[in-house]
Amino acid sequence: MVIFSAAIKGVPDDILEAARVDGANEVKIFFGIMIPYISATILTVTTTIIVFTLKIFDVVMVMTGGQYDTEVVATQFYRQFFMYRNFGYGSTLAIVLLIAVLPVIIINLRQFRKQGGF
Repeated sequence: MVIFSAAIKGVPDDILEAARVDGANEVKIFFGIMIPYISATILTVTTTIIVFTLKIFDVVMVMTGGQYDTEVVATQFYRQFFMYRNFGYGSTLAIVLLIAVLPVIIINLRQFRKQGGF
């Protein structure tokens, strides 16, 4: 929320004032000017949250050890691969997790490259 607040405050007042002079109401200003202006921030925050959500293994293992119905894909992978020695199923879960995270990372890298990071 802090990042979104900073992005919204970074929208130039001149653009907002010009839209108000042209007769745009606040809803049109928000969806027509502010959202497109902060779209890079929205994309970055969204991809970061998705990657952190898919890779939440450490929090679950430290807090509950995977007990109390707190299973996520990463904890199930760990159990299958290292505890039950079911290497095929564990490897499949790891590949599924990689395939789920990979498109998000690619989108983030393209956005980063477009902004001049590479």
